[in-house]
Amino acid sequence: MGNKQTVFTHEQLEAYQVGMMDQAIGGLFYRYQDLAPQLVPLDYTSCPDVKVPYELIGSMPELKDNPFRQRIAQVFSEDGDGHMTLDNFLDMFSVMSEMAPRDLKAYYAFKIYDFNNDDYICAWDLEQTVTKLTRGELSTEEVSLICEKVLDEADGDHDGRLSLEDFRNMILRAPDFLR
Repeated sequence: MGNKQTVFTHEQLEAYQVGMMDQAIGGLFYRYQDLAPQLVPLDYTSCPDVKVPYELIGSMPELKDNPFRQRIAQVFSEDGDGHMTLDNFLDMFSVMSEMAPRDLKAYYAFKIYDFNNDDYICAWDLEQTVTKLTRGELSTEEVSLICEKVLDEADGDHDGRLSLEDFRNMILRAPDFLR
């Protein structure tokens, strides 16, 4: 079974964003601008290469208590540093929207859990994920046991890691996962 990765292009995300209400996008622009008014001018057309620093992105109410806030910002920022352009910011909120397609949410959840960016979720990635989800309250042995169980259950081709396809299949069995 081959590893078929779905890649969402910027154009696909833009098409999805166009489907969002103009008012919502306008509201998101003002939220982006409010994060760093000294950096983001109200007339954004003259300065489209502005990036809001991760420290400000990570402090937003939607992210500040999320154990994956840094990873989310890294995945959605074009340079992987967590600093976001307006397009990155809109992409992130589009995917976080309840109206986002399930496949799009699954793709980005996979990217967020792929800490080493190798297009697979290996045991190490799972350990990072479980540790963040439990906020470090489990022992090393408990984390290892959970990771082994996840790999046993979800690794369809038994290669010791989860492909995007394995991850999607796992999510299909847990429909509340992406809510």
